[in-house]
Parts: sequence; C-alpha cells; structure tokens
Amino acid sequence: MEPNTPLNYLESVRRLFRYYKSLGEKAMGQLTDTGLKFQPEPESNNIATIVKHLYGNMLSRWTDFLDSDGEKPWRNRDGEFEDTLDNREAVMKAWEEGWDCVFRALDGLEEKDLLRIVYIRNEGHTVLEAVNRQLAHYSYHVGQIVFLARQIQGPEWESLSIPKGKSKAFNQEKFSREKGRRHFS
Repeated sequence: MEPNTPLNYLESVRRLFRYYKSLGEKAMGQLTDTGLKFQPEPESNNIATIVKHLYGNMLSRWTDFLDSDGEKPWRNRDGEFEDTLDNREAVMKAWEEGWDCVFRALDGLEEKDLLRIVYIRNEGHTVLEAVNRQLAHYSYHVGQIVFLARQIQGPEWESLSIPKGKSKAFNQEKFSREKGRRHFS
C-alpha cells in the first residue's frame, strides 16, 4: 500500500483475516502429520481438531452471510470436536475450504452493508459486529494452533514474529522508513 492511502474497514479486516490464515499455515507447515494430531492430554484438542472446528464455524457463519442465521441447522458443532481429520491433506482441505467461504463472503460485502443486521442464534449483530466477532474467534484459535505448534517443535521452531533478541534490529528497520500508512503484515 502506498503511504497515506486511505484504508477502509473491509479492506483492513480482509488483510487481518489473511494474516491469521497465514500464521496458521506457517505454524502447521513446520509440523509433521504426527504433530498435527498431537494431543497434550486426553481432553485437549489437537491442531487437526481445531481446524475442523474452524471449518465448521466458517461454513456456518459465512454461507449466505447477509440472509440467513449464522448458526445453520445443518451444522454439527459437537461433531467438529471429534478427531476425524486423519492426515495433512484432510486438514489442509478443510482449512482452505473454510477460509475460501470466509473470503467469498467478505469480498461480497460493501461499506454500506456494515450497519445491516445479521443473526447468530437469533441474536442480532451489525455486520461490523459479526465480522469482528469472527475475527476475534479465528485469531483465538489460530493462537492455539501457533502455541501448540511452538510447543511441539521446541528448539526447531522458526519464529512467526520478531524472534527473541531481535527486537532492536526489527525496530531499527521499521523506524528507518518514512512514516506512512501501511499494513503491519
């Protein structure tokens, strides 16, 4: 983005969703198939199950986003927590299909839609509130994915943000640039 280019809400939120999608992909990309299925303890979710839940939520919330309740009658939320995605291919297929649904819906929105009312379980939200709700939900779960992947990889982990001990160099690079509107990602 050019410095001082105006940024509207929808463009900004699309970039944030893409950023969190990318974080999840970079974290999962560091793992073996076994790592995607690692469960720290019997009641916790592995990364594959978190992806399955995100997929179910994404399809439910974003299919027919402006015109039907975000909790679809066909959604089986409890089933989302059954560990059935058995390999990387299945995990990544669900991941991509879920995010594709999100971006198709977001790409169909215009600024004039932001104050429209949509429903999730019969509770009214402005489109702006519903989008923010999902952004927070997905970043929460992507954070879980990153945390689990970091624990699984241990010293082999490749940092997804500013590596330890590198803040000064990172800030020097940022402050060497002219002030301007840019997206941090």
